[in-house]
Amino acid sequence: MVDGFGSTLASTPDAQQAPPEFDLLHLRRLAEFRYQLRRFLHISQIAIEEAGLRPQQYLMLQCVATVSPGAEPTIANVAERMFLKHNSTVELVDRTIEQGLLRRTQDEADHRRILLRITPQGKQVLASLGEFHTRQLEQAGPELVRALARVLKKRSHPSQQRDGER
Repeated sequence: MVDGFGSTLASTPDAQQAPPEFDLLHLRRLAEFRYQLRRFLHISQIAIEEAGLRPQQYLMLQCVATVSPGAEPTIANVAERMFLKHNSTVELVDRTIEQGLLRRTQDEADHRRILLRITPQGKQVLASLGEFHTRQLEQAGPELVRALARVLKKRSHPSQQRDGER
């Protein structure tokens, strides 16, 4: 199993390592954090769809608009940032260009390279959704942060859990 950051997570405990203890309180904290995160993402998805986009299009627009200094917004860079295959990214770019939110331009330094640029309409959509997401995080963020803080707290052992936390 891969963790999304290039590391492999062992699906079975190492022979030298004891299996983790079942910690219901910790699992509850993880579940609450996942719920809070999914709640924010669900509300976000609805707003993105109401703006006429698919969630991956919004993420792609963010990647293009916020490319790291020194990097260029190429299809390869966007694919890497989004954990997508090259051909999937090309399809996503094509759909977004058709909506007038993105355009391809030739790299002035290397005419063989194609760069992606956000159109004025795309910038307007990004700004609007960015504002919406900021307001949502102002409302839901504190509970999300509390849920994460509880997950990151030192784990208790089942014998140390109070009855109300089991």
